[in-house]
Amino acid sequence: MQRRSFLHLTLAAPGLAVAPSFASMVQGGTGESRKSLLVRAGADSTNRPFEFLDATFTVKVSGRDTQGRCVIFDTLRREKVGPMLHLHLNLDEWFYVLDGEFKFQAGAEIMRLNAGDSLFVPRNMAHAFVKISEGPARLIVMHQPAGTMEEYFRIVSAMPDQRPEARKALAEKHDTRFVGPPLKPD
Repeated sequence: MQRRSFLHLTLAAPGLAVAPSFASMVQGGTGESRKSLLVRAGADSTNRPFEFLDATFTVKVSGRDTQGRCVIFDTLRREKVGPMLHLHLNLDEWFYVLDGEFKFQAGAEIMRLNAGDSLFVPRNMAHAFVKISEGPARLIVMHQPAGTMEEYFRIVSAMPDQRPEARKALAEKHDTRFVGPPLKPD
């Protein structure tokens, strides 16, 4: 019985670490409740989903909804592509795999994540990922604080030239530094 309680606490610990900061996003400084945000399945909180790197991004929680504390994207990945190896100077990034399988690099470590797995990447750590499973896959991505990641993704998604060289200067203006090539799916 004690072992089971310990295991449950161990599994819940990552969520508990995030809970105080997430709770502060939906409460005022005095603890009073502000406004909840309901975004239905398949919907975008801004009513403006967009395409980037062969993925559909729906904004579940905009930085405007959290006073800049975080932004959360639900991404539908169809192709076996991913971002350049990059780092964020002033924000952390969290990933949660809903469907499919992904290969991730965080620092020097290469790992595979399946549905239900999550990965936290602290600021200034180089990271990249690529979908490796067949068929569509879904990945939740959160940046904390939100910074200007939503704006960056919207601008680059509208650019006619999607090559990394064309995006590099804009990425730098939005707290993102390209430091290497994208991962290959295997």
